[in-house]
Amino acid sequence: MLNAHDITVSFSGEELFSGITFKLNAGDRIGLVGKNGAGKSTLLKIVAGEQEYDRGSMAFDKDISLGFLKQDIDFEEGRTVIEEAYQAFKEIKSIERKLEEVNTQLAERTDYESEYYHDLMHDLDELSHRYELIGGYNYQGETEKILAGLGFKQENLQQLTNTFSGGWRMRIELAKLLLQNHDILLLDEPTNHLDIESIIWFENFLKGFSGAIMMVSHDKMFLDNVTNRTIEISLGQIYDYKKPYSQYLLLRNEIKEKQLQSQKNQEREIKHTEQLIEKFRAKANKASMAQSLIKKLNRVERIEVDVEDNAVMNVRFPMSVTPGKVVVEANNVAKNYDENQVLEHVNLLIERGSKIAFVGQNGQGKSTLAKIMVGEIPYDGELKLGHNVQIGYFAQNQSEYLDGELTILETMENESTDGNRVKVRDMLGSFLFRGDEVEKKVKVLSGGERNRLALCKMLLHPFNVLIMDEPTNHLDIASKNVLKRALKQFDGTLILVSHDRDFLQDLAATVYSFREGGIKEYLGDINYFLEQHELEDMRAVEMKTKKEESSANSSKGGKQNHADQKQKKKLQNRLSKIETEISDLEKKIINDDAEIAENFQLLHENEQFFKSYQQKKSKVEELMTLWEEVQGQIESL
Repeated sequence: MLNAHDITVSFSGEELFSGITFKLNAGDRIGLVGKNGAGKSTLLKIVAGEQEYDRGSMAFDKDISLGFLKQDIDFEEGRTVIEEAYQAFKEIKSIERKLEEVNTQLAERTDYESEYYHDLMHDLDELSHRYELIGGYNYQGETEKILAGLGFKQENLQQLTNTFSGGWRMRIELAKLLLQNHDILLLDEPTNHLDIESIIWFENFLKGFSGAIMMVSHDKMFLDNVTNRTIEISLGQIYDYKKPYSQYLLLRNEIKEKQLQSQKNQEREIKHTEQLIEKFRAKANKASMAQSLIKKLNRVERIEVDVEDNAVMNVRFPMSVTPGKVVVEANNVAKNYDENQVLEHVNLLIERGSKIAFVGQNGQGKSTLAKIMVGEIPYDGELKLGHNVQIGYFAQNQSEYLDGELTILETMENESTDGNRVKVRDMLGSFLFRGDEVEKKVKVLSGGERNRLALCKMLLHPFNVLIMDEPTNHLDIASKNVLKRALKQFDGTLILVSHDRDFLQDLAATVYSFREGGIKEYLGDINYFLEQHELEDMRAVEMKTKKEESSANSSKGGKQNHADQKQKKKLQNRLSKIETEISDLEKKIINDDAEIAENFQLLHENEQFFKSYQQKKSKVEELMTLWEEVQGQIESL
């Protein structure tokens, strides 16, 4: 599908990469990896034809269709979400306009026997056939399905695109790309603006994609689940492995070990040959043999070990002072943006030393609650910070707050105090900004480099509670691993807003799920949350299916009269009360089970306890039977 040969690119006389050669075949799902600034996005732009290169050639198979998701997008004002998504179907929309014109003319004309009327009927037939062939009768449903998978609700589809944030508009662009059935997809950090649910949906979509994929991503789990080949860009060269990311890491280490061993063996042979040359050179009768050995030595191709760029950040989050036991307490907190109620009746208590993850779909209030905690936005309700609480805050768009016209060094010095100004250069060195690099202007830095600078800048102020909103966006995998280790070692309280499953694993011990204005606590890590969430979603689908079946059955009999509607509402209220009662009893039974497991020897003679325990279980069975009866009555209506 694509053959890239000897591609070389340089900026300001300095080579970014040199002599890169690779092929992209049908079915390849390539993960482009490497450090921030290595040239991954540049290579994607070259393949997409959006950036020139100094030397080499790029050859594509005939009639190859290529789609490119880049980081910067530009929408036309005045379109709704669904209208913008329909822009993916240029030919379908063009045929729709032509069909409308033909049908209008056919409706207005009465010369049914004329040649012109006959031509119109012929055009209608051809256009209709082409329209059906390219999916004209299916594209609307397909569009809604893709948008739903990427997190859009039905009511969002008629909203104007300019009412959405950049992240949501990026999703619309991604939807358009997926709808166009390209042969090759080029994706530059596609998961940066997706929540966990949308990432899982996107993974499944890409697994079923029949073309080739080349993507830049720093999401290790996403790469492992989607890719079958890894190309690493390091120090101007590429290393190509037909393995997904985690397997590539293992293979790369194995290859390097073999290279090192082969290199040692070769060096021993070379040293032995050199000794023979020196020995024979001094003897006249052995001179020809010495010359022969010299020629042999010159023909030896020296084994080289792949050079790795092992430079990583050195991050440590120091604890300032020890705060009180409770660091954040929220009571009945609510927040709305005009008519959009983002948070409602939120109650929360966070204790010192907690490691917490905020997860959920975008727009559900995760970042909003983080901003409320740091006092950045007004809200309703009550939120109190504990004694001696000092918050360090890394915003989702933290790097955007940096002044592009300042140098890296000036950015840090302007934020420093008299006490830590002398440490600024050492701190920058720990974040891989060394030597003359500190004189670079912020505007020329990559997204990952800006995030590193924003992290470094944050450490200029003391804190004991750390709130981080999507800190891993744009960070390369090595930097994310370093950041994760530093957060694990942090003795303070940590609150993370993140969609990166691999990053959250073994880091957050409690997960708060944000949904429809409220929050729900899961006392476990991200894997536990995903398991529980999947079960809850399956139950929700079952309930939805039952309601839809009930609705379909009731619609057959025509409209319900007022008395039936009133009776149905009464039964639904009763059903809700039964469900609440069952839930309360089940919680009590779980507590009793825990008590029995822990203190059986003390309880086994307590007849009253076991009598009460059995009564609760019997009551649950009665209520379940009652629930089925009431549900049956509702369905019959």
